[in-house]
Amino acid sequence: MAVIRPFKALRPTKEKAQLVASVPYDVVNREEAKQFAEANPLSYLHITRSEIDLPDVKDVYSKDVYLKAKENLDKIIKQAPLKIDENPHFYLYRLIMDGRAQTGICATFSVDDYENDVILKHEKTRKVKEDDRTNHIVTTEAQTGIVFLTYRGVKPVNELVDKTMKEVKPEYDFTAPDGIKHSIWIMPDAYNEMIVNEFKKIEKFYIADGHHRAKSASRAKEEKMKSNPNHKGNEEYNYFIAVIFPEDQLKILPYNRVVFDLNGLSKEDFLNAVSEKFEITQTTEKEPKVQKHFGLYLNKKWYLLKSRDSILASLSLEKSVGEKLDTSILENFLLRPILGIEDIRTSNKIDFIGGIRGTKELERLVDSGKAAVAFSLYPVSLNDLINISDAGEVMPPKSTWFEPKLRDGLLTHLI
Repeated sequence: MAVIRPFKALRPTKEKAQLVASVPYDVVNREEAKQFAEANPLSYLHITRSEIDLPDVKDVYSKDVYLKAKENLDKIIKQAPLKIDENPHFYLYRLIMDGRAQTGICATFSVDDYENDVILKHEKTRKVKEDDRTNHIVTTEAQTGIVFLTYRGVKPVNELVDKTMKEVKPEYDFTAPDGIKHSIWIMPDAYNEMIVNEFKKIEKFYIADGHHRAKSASRAKEEKMKSNPNHKGNEEYNYFIAVIFPEDQLKILPYNRVVFDLNGLSKEDFLNAVSEKFEITQTTEKEPKVQKHFGLYLNKKWYLLKSRDSILASLSLEKSVGEKLDTSILENFLLRPILGIEDIRTSNKIDFIGGIRGTKELERLVDSGKAAVAFSLYPVSLNDLINISDAGEVMPPKSTWFEPKLRDGLLTHLI
């Protein structure tokens, strides 16, 4: 039985919402964050990437960075201003990108459900990133980043969502500089009980994006429990903020790869080695059209790689769901044996390019000499994600890229 709760959001006024809202902290580096925020003192990047306001700090994980985040949050609360809603609410968050809309319910979810696998994961987390967001949450006493959940939608909830958007005026309704439209509604409080009861019937939720945010909320709960001798279990730190979308509204983009050297091989020898496991055809197509096919960019040319029968035969014997994914095929039959990339989590020979950047970014990196070769992949499906999660497995790193992204700053959960 899944737990979902309305909550009192900390949020900006309608007039300042677009100024406060920022891209998620983990889709920009320090330089990009500084560029986005330097002319806008209300940007939430001053909180989520507070190192941009400490130019002399070399360690972005130092205590000073988190203290600055707390200072900046307090400052923006006063200057924007940000206000806490008097009553707990469910909120609707709709994103529109390229004419395609997805609408989810923003609420708080049980950390216990995360820890007990009612909320299922499909990725491993890295401790350094866990440490970062845990320290950020504990110091600011706020969850400033929203977890992205999905579930198999149910009709009664969908009807309440549609009714709210038809009958209630949105609190926020703006188009961000990247062309994505963000709209948020406060759902009528009369719907709260029905939403809670309908979600109780759902056995599983799935993390689509935000594994580190969820894990950090769990670790922050542990820290808060230790410092609270009167812990009861209903404190706000026992819950984390997320938006949950029906799975049929979501779209996963590919997560492409670039490799920085050919492992000592000439281009000809490299292609010959690849041809032992994949059929290679020069093409004008830059992205594969079906699973088990890959795009390869080398020497200003695109090639289509089709998995040979030997690969397909080995996959038919494989019981693991994850090993059958395209990301695993590329890793197991090309990246590791040919290019010498033993662990893509830690190797400095490879980088990952979100599908939103397109194949032009792959071409740019290879043509500039920064990368030696690039690979475009067919996107993972939502069914793949759910099947992996249900099987208790994890996907290879950087398998999914969800777009559009939720903006930070519009709804914050104080703990």
